[in-house]
This record gives sequence, C-alpha cells and structure tokens, in this order.
Amino acid sequence: MKTNYLYGLAMVILSLFSINISSVKAQAAPPEPICNLKGTITSKGEPLAFATVSISNTTLGAVSDLNGLFELNLVPQGEFIVKAQALGYKPVEKLIQFEAGKTNNITFNLEEDVLGIEQVVVTADRKETKRTDASMIVNTVTPKLLENTETISIGEGLNYVPGLRLENNCQNCGFTQVRMNGMDGAHSQVLINNRAIFSNLAGVYGLELMPSSMIDRIEVIRGGGSALYGSNAIAGTINLITKDPLSNSYNIGTQYSSVGVGSDGGAASDYSVNLNATIVSEDKKTGLALFGFYRDKDPFDSNGDGYSEISQIDNLTFGARLNHRIDYRSKITLDFMRMNEERRGGNKFDYPNHEADISEAVEHKITTTALTYERFVGTGSVWSVYGSAQNVIRASYYGAEQSLSDYGHTNGLTYNIGTQFKTDFGNNSIISGIEAVNDVMDDKKLGYLDLETGEHVPNTQITDQKKSIYGVFAQYDRKIGNVKVSVGARFDQYKITDIEHKDGNNSGKVFSPRMNVLWHISPSLQWRASYSQGYRAPQVFDEDLHIETSGSRKVVYANEADLKQETSHSYMTSFDFNKTMGTWNIGLLAEGFYTKLNDAFASTPEYDEQTGVTTYIRSNDENGATVQGVNFEATISPINKVYFRAGYTIQSSTFGSEQELNEKDFLRTPGNYGFFSFDYDVFPKLCLITTGTYTGKMKVAYYGENFTAQDNIITEEEGIVGTIRTTPTFFDLGFKAEYKINIGGLPFKLFGGVKNIFNSYQDDFDSGINRDPGYVYGPMNPRTIYCGIKLSNIL
Repeated sequence: MKTNYLYGLAMVILSLFSINISSVKAQAAPPEPICNLKGTITSKGEPLAFATVSISNTTLGAVSDLNGLFELNLVPQGEFIVKAQALGYKPVEKLIQFEAGKTNNITFNLEEDVLGIEQVVVTADRKETKRTDASMIVNTVTPKLLENTETISIGEGLNYVPGLRLENNCQNCGFTQVRMNGMDGAHSQVLINNRAIFSNLAGVYGLELMPSSMIDRIEVIRGGGSALYGSNAIAGTINLITKDPLSNSYNIGTQYSSVGVGSDGGAASDYSVNLNATIVSEDKKTGLALFGFYRDKDPFDSNGDGYSEISQIDNLTFGARLNHRIDYRSKITLDFMRMNEERRGGNKFDYPNHEADISEAVEHKITTTALTYERFVGTGSVWSVYGSAQNVIRASYYGAEQSLSDYGHTNGLTYNIGTQFKTDFGNNSIISGIEAVNDVMDDKKLGYLDLETGEHVPNTQITDQKKSIYGVFAQYDRKIGNVKVSVGARFDQYKITDIEHKDGNNSGKVFSPRMNVLWHISPSLQWRASYSQGYRAPQVFDEDLHIETSGSRKVVYANEADLKQETSHSYMTSFDFNKTMGTWNIGLLAEGFYTKLNDAFASTPEYDEQTGVTTYIRSNDENGATVQGVNFEATISPINKVYFRAGYTIQSSTFGSEQELNEKDFLRTPGNYGFFSFDYDVFPKLCLITTGTYTGKMKVAYYGENFTAQDNIITEEEGIVGTIRTTPTFFDLGFKAEYKINIGGLPFKLFGGVKNIFNSYQDDFDSGINRDPGYVYGPMNPRTIYCGIKLSNIL
C-alpha cells in the first residue's frame, strides 16, 4: 500500500513538472538578461547596510554593503517591481523599466518599522505575505530579540512570545518542551524552513540543540494550523527559518556564563562559540551560507546534595545552505545540518554511567538535509517541489544504583516530500499541494528487564514504529473591499504500525477544515476570527522516549492498546491595533482562544511493586478537555531610542474527567504568565537592555519521600503515593549592556549582563538518590552572570 502511494505521489510531481516545462516552452523565449541595476539604500539620510533588494517574480537579489550600495547584473529587460527591505524597516517598492544595454541607478530611503507591521511572513498561509495581510496573527522572533535576551539555544527565545513558555520537565537530564496556549509540546508542530521533519525522537531535546545563531527568524502561529501543516499543529506552529546567503559576510561570537552564582552547590560554567559566514559568487547566481556552533556546559547542583539540577551538555553543530539560480525565474536550494550532542545528569560525572548512583545520559547524532526547487511561472505564480529528511541516532542510559541493564540505542528516520503551487490573480489567491511524511523509529534496550519473568534480556526491541501520512491541502483567499476571507482544508490518510505492539497499530482518514476572516476596520485596526480542526494520531510521542530515573522509581510512558486519535476544534478571535502618532509608535493586541479536544489524550500512572516501574498509560478521556484564555501584547516606542514590548496570558486547561491524583486541571500549566523587554540606546555605541519573564502559580505532582504537613497525600489503588502541590510565582529579571567599538577597523560588540538577578528559582528540589526528578518547575536557570564579544562584517 505504501509503495502505491509513493508511486502515485511521484507521478503527480512528475506530471506537474511536465506541465510546468511545457508551459514554459510554450511561452515566448525570455529576453536576454543584459541589463544592470545599481543603487543606494539609506534611512534618515544614513547608509543602510545588510538591506536586501529583490526583483518581483524572479530569483534575483542582492544585499547592500556598509555604505548602503548594491549592484545587480544580468537583469532581464522589461518592466519589473524592485523591492528594498531590511529587518526593522518598512519595505519600499518601485516600478522600473529595464532596457537592454542600460544601467538603472536607483535610491531607496527606508522608514523604520518599529512595530513590525510591514514584516513579510510565510507561515500563516505557506506563502510570503505581509504580516497585516496574513490570515492569522504571526509573531516573529528576530535575531535582535534573541541577542537582547542572550539566548544561546532557540527554545529560550520562545519565552518572549505571548502564549508560549519553555519548561524543564526533568531534574536529571533537562528534558524540555514548549507549551503553547496551555497545551504541551506534543500539540505543537515544529517546522524547519516550512518542512515538518522535526521528528519525535529529535523533539525530546531538539529545540535546545539548535543554536540561535543559525536562525534568520522564528515565526510562531498560535491556534490550529492542521488544515495546512498536518497532524500535531493543534496548539500552533513554530517555524525555524535559517539564513539565506545574499552577500559576502561573516559573524563570529563567543560567550562565557557562570550559572548559579551564590547557590549551595557552587556555580557552573557555560561556554559557547558560534560562527556564521556567507559567500556569494561574482555573478550572484550561487550563494553559500555556513554556520557552526560549539557549547560546553558543566552540570549545575542547586542544593548541594551532589546530584545535578541542570544537565551537563557538550554540543557541536554545523551546517550549510546552498542556493543556485538556474535562471532568473528558477532556483534550487540545498540545506544540510549536523548536530552532535552529549548530555548527562545525575552524579559521578567522571565515572561510567553504570557506576553512578543516578545517570540520565543521551548522545545524539542528528543529520538533516533538504532540497527545494522553486520556479516563478508568469506573474504572481510560484511552483515548488521539495524533499527533506532527518536521521537521528541516539545512544542512551536511564538508570540508577549502578544498573547495567539501562543502556539503550534508538534510530529514527523522518522524510517529507511534496509539491506546492501558489497563484495570485486580482483579489484572489490559491495555494495547493500534496505531500507525504514518513517516520521510522527503532528503539532497543541493550539490557532490558522483562516485567513478567523478572529476568534481564539483552538487545530487547522496545519500539519498531513505522508512520506514514499522505496529505492533500488547498486554501483559497478572496479580498472583498477591506475584508479578506480564507477557506482551506487538508485531507490526510495516516497509518501507524509497531511490530512489537501489534495492538497499537492504527490508521485513519482525517479531513481538517480551516476558515479565517480578516477585516481591516481602519488602517490601524484589524479584526481576525478563525476556526480550525486538527488531530493527533496515536503514536510514540516525545515524552515516550524519555525515562525519569531515581533509586526508588522509574517512570516510563506507553499507549493504551485501543488508543484513538485526538481531535481538536479551535476558535480564535483578535483585535490588532498599530499606529504611529508623532514620535510615538503603539501596537496593542488582544487575542482570545478556545479549543475543545475530543477523545483527549490523558495519562494516568500504574505502579509495579516487583520492578519499581511506574508506567503512565496514555488513554482517551471520553469527556475530552477544554483549553481557553486570552493573550495580550503591547509594543510601545515613544522615541526611536526607546523600545518596550510586553505580553501576558490568562488561561485555563481542564480535562472533562479526573486524571492523575484525582486532578482535572492540566498539571504544570500556570493560569497566567508573561514577559517584557526594554531597550534603550543611550547613544549610538551603547545600548542597555532589561528583560523579564513572569510565571504564575501552577499545580505539579510530587511522588518523592519528603512530604510535608501541608501535603494532601493521595494513595491510589495501584500503590502510588503522591500529592498535588501549588507552586509559588516567579519573576525572572535580567539586565544586559552592549557596547560597539572598532578595533583595527573591524566592528566589535562587547556585551555582558545578569540573568535572573534576584535568583527567582525553585528552592525545594527533591534531593538524594530517591528524589522525584519530575518535581521541577519555574524558570529554567538560576542567577547567571555572562559576558562575550561578537564581530560582524561585510567583505
């Protein structure tokens, strides 16, 4: 069956390719590209470097140098729209007539776009769209925001998006996940350059593996996007977009951090180096972007008991993006990325894993590749064919009390192939496509304890899962005056098989509609409303590949034999206000969300006294679950030297029936949380930055041995003893100073600062070998002092 689907998909792609080639041949041969374009890009009379210039409906583009100058050769003759844009500035378009043998000189003067309303985004509708015309609210995490918050890995920067929160789920190894609109990480779709190849195996620690230095921007959409992106996009979509090579430039930086200054266990070192470089051929037909990242982070012990609260990390990541322009209407892009990481938590780090009292250790080797062909067809139409793959090799150890039976080995391969066509005509736009996503996962324990016999069996197969999803999607947009209506849908057929768990085999056909309305009430005020349907197939998820380990208990996850797919119905509405009044720039957003989960996935623990293993069985709650709330965001800039941005979320997430420890509320989910960032350019060379995050109270489960008089201890029939605790609130405040200086004619940036100044950090970590490693909450890091230096330049 799978072979037939792949054959059919290949035939469709070849047919589309044939149709496209035929249409191109049928057209008159394009004129010889013998025109040139030169110019200058400025802002407020000053040269603007790193601005991009592109010609509409072509692959032609260039970047301005330090003097604001740019040059484009081999431009076809004819009439084209030339567009200049830069991050933080409003784009400008000019209609230019190119004549053979002539050089056009043009000047662009860009105005600052403090509120980011003119940004071009791609994630909302799988195509380039101005943010104010996108059918859904798109938040963009820019390199500047990642720099201001001194984010080393991508996950940390997502704390500065309304409705998002990165949390640590394990005191030993630091397993993290991003919660969006009150739902856990498995409800969000993570994309790399618009492709769904971020596998479940990579998702356990994946966002912490990827360095922020490789990212051009991160686009975040809250709410169900399954109609365009497939399964798991229930809470929202996170799209990681890497940098394109458009100029000859380089960027080098290094940073040192002292984590946990003033803690009982002493501070830990965190050292990182990153390198980025782009190289473009003289004719600008070929460009290569290179990036590399190295991180060496020591384990951190907060309470001085000899066991780590933050894991040891050794990470080396490198990659490249190659663009080649076949002609002025088509190009091919090749992406490659390799991530090597070793992480470990517990104690006795100088000993082998099986000689430690507790050790949770994983070694990842993740290779990601992608190939995309894109062609502009006529005016306003783009056709693309793409294929991408991610291979993960993981060696793991989750064990305690010097166990030899807890080494494991996991292989995973995810690949995505498809084609997409977008066309604009008048006030209409259509986008459609087909794609296939396949995932193969093989998980073995090198020494496994058989729960029935009590014997250790070597090389035991735990999971041998094969997942395939074949989807067709389409969306139609129509502008009617000040109103834009978008209607889309996706049809998926999925099949999941697991040789080791035949009762868990599953298949299904899912139709996911999506409807959006955008009303430009006035030039400064927009109203949006949307409905979308999504789903999660019953498969192996991120958390299933992580084991919580202590001397007294081990926690694993499994699916109920007859687990059904989870289906979501999401409703959202928002008011988005952006206005410039004199020197003041003000942006205000209020967004309401409501999601009903039918057959919601819920997990309840079952304890085995003989083995000491607690298994969380994932089942369907027939009464479903409800997630609802409001996101607020404010952006204010009274003068061009001052920039303030803040976000706040109020929400609730509840199951229809009682779950773990008789609790209906989603655990580890605060009812309110938020962030702020404040930039002040004291003078051109000095910038002061203040950032902060707030985490409200939330309910967490505790299964350790250190109960207090305030605990309402619950003993369930399975022999599980635990309690629900309510955490305090946290306010993590940071400060940073940046200073620009020229050394030998090279522009350097010196920076330093403090994260979590007041050490607003969990103070009741469980301790000792029998601790509950899942009892961890609040900010990711304690007080941290850091400093560094960066060098950026255009060659």
